[in-house]
Amino acid sequence: MLTLQTQGKVRKLREKSRVIVGHYIGPGNLGNISKSDLNTNNFSPIPGEGENGKPVAIPVKDMVKMQQVFQINRFNLLASDRISLNRTLPDVRRVKCIERKYSKNLPSTSVIVVFHNEAWSVLLRTVWSVITRSPKNFLKEIILVDDASERTTLPVKTRIFRLQVREGLVAARLLGAQHAKGDVLIFLDAHCECSPGWLEPLLAEIQKDRRKVACPVIDIISDDNFSYVKSFELHWGAFNWQLHFRWFALESSELLKRRNDITTPFRTPVMAGGLFAIDREYFYEIGAYDRAMKIWGGENMELSFRVWQCGGEIEIVPCSHVGHLFRKSSPYTFPGGVNEILNKNLARVALVWMDEWSEFFFKFNSVASRIGKFENVTDRLALRSTLKCRDFEWYLTEVWPQHFFPTDDRFFGRILQIATGSKLYVAYKNFLRGSRVSGSGGYWMNLIRLINNNTDKLHNLLDGDYKNVLCLMRSASNGAFNQFGQATLELCETTPQNSLTQMFVVTKEGKIMTDENLCIDASEKAAESTNNSTMVRLITCSDTVRQSWLYDPAKLKIIHKVSNFCLHAAQKNEPVIEKCSQQLDQSWIFIPHPWK
Repeated sequence: MLTLQTQGKVRKLREKSRVIVGHYIGPGNLGNISKSDLNTNNFSPIPGEGENGKPVAIPVKDMVKMQQVFQINRFNLLASDRISLNRTLPDVRRVKCIERKYSKNLPSTSVIVVFHNEAWSVLLRTVWSVITRSPKNFLKEIILVDDASERTTLPVKTRIFRLQVREGLVAARLLGAQHAKGDVLIFLDAHCECSPGWLEPLLAEIQKDRRKVACPVIDIISDDNFSYVKSFELHWGAFNWQLHFRWFALESSELLKRRNDITTPFRTPVMAGGLFAIDREYFYEIGAYDRAMKIWGGENMELSFRVWQCGGEIEIVPCSHVGHLFRKSSPYTFPGGVNEILNKNLARVALVWMDEWSEFFFKFNSVASRIGKFENVTDRLALRSTLKCRDFEWYLTEVWPQHFFPTDDRFFGRILQIATGSKLYVAYKNFLRGSRVSGSGGYWMNLIRLINNNTDKLHNLLDGDYKNVLCLMRSASNGAFNQFGQATLELCETTPQNSLTQMFVVTKEGKIMTDENLCIDASEKAAESTNNSTMVRLITCSDTVRQSWLYDPAKLKIIHKVSNFCLHAAQKNEPVIEKCSQQLDQSWIFIPHPWK
């Protein structure tokens, strides 16, 4: 029997172990999360749960607990703990991939997994999927790197290297690469599941050319129920004006090139960064990672630019599929603040690799601009010089010709709807009247050159007063898979930081583009419609005729090329196309915005 003194000590120990480290902020009163909650491993697999990638259904009696522990990792930890470490997954590959034969002499690989406070069952399932679905003669080793985790539920009996303080993804991966012995490095996030046949296609591409970086198709593991969902294979990676990674679908012209073999690897301007394979020696030849980057964010952009601009190539390999647990929010800490850390990393990317387009990035990102003034990138610029890397203009032209960034042969700025007969209308017409700009379909290049050469003059026409002028704009981003949006008309913003959604690029082919790879689009059958007008949308940019526009400089009208209808400002400030007329709401002008 415990004495009163001993009972007091036990009580104090229990109270100490229940120190509150997180507060539940969702609906209902579910209680707080303590250190003991964080450090308790509740892995208890139930036969059949989650098999073949099926979703896990939590019993009603456990719903409250499920919602509470969801806060720890921002995914359904209860569901994960009910699934075995070696659960089966569907073979989502195409038949042609399954039938493909690979050399028995592929290079060996070291798989490097970095983790920070990762859930035990999720981390171990990542490791186990590599072990069970990788041919043993190609898998040299698995290296786990602990980025200063604070939890005690990870007693993994394998090769682990630990950082003593939180340094982030870059430092942790460099530590893992330093100890790797395989011919190829494969970096995986700590919440993945490799599907059947994932490894050989990646190694085969690198064996063909050691300067290739090979990326798998990233399938989706649900954060709600841990179901495994096959992703669309024909997405490639790029980025928006804020340098945030985005997925874009291959254009129809690219699909035509692949009609004989849809499983052929294809180039991607940027990789997602969480999952890729690279020749170990080549990784160091091109400068590994930028060590000055902290925690997470932007390192995939930096490595992608460097690989492409310095003679390498990045491919997505459709025959390789790896599932990744996608979350709606991040559970990770960012010492120093996420905004400061991310913008520091992106500032370094821009300063080293983007040439004059770095000015474009900084113009619309005041935080990155402030931080960038104090960043020392001398060593990375020296690396770029030593490797004799190409410039960013080459990257945009040769690697990503579909890009929506401003260039000298494009218009960049606002598209304003103005009243016919107004002072601004007359002034703009007079400006264009003396320009000798042809009204035919081939005038875009001359018009763009004229506008770009008179940026200051056109700004002076407005006298800086946007109070009563409407700007064409897009809706805010819908995230990484932004496929469509709504075009609207709103009062023009007065500051660059708030005006990105009102900026457009017009190409010499007459395509009106905006951020997130969205283009102004209207139905080619508008002229056949019984309605007086047809809605204008922002749709993923493509090579369709629906996205071709003309401009009549004599009447200041934007004309849909295929229907010959005019862009019109509807009453609800939603642009449409209607039959061209003398209506007051069909006059538009282009005001350039200096971007470098």
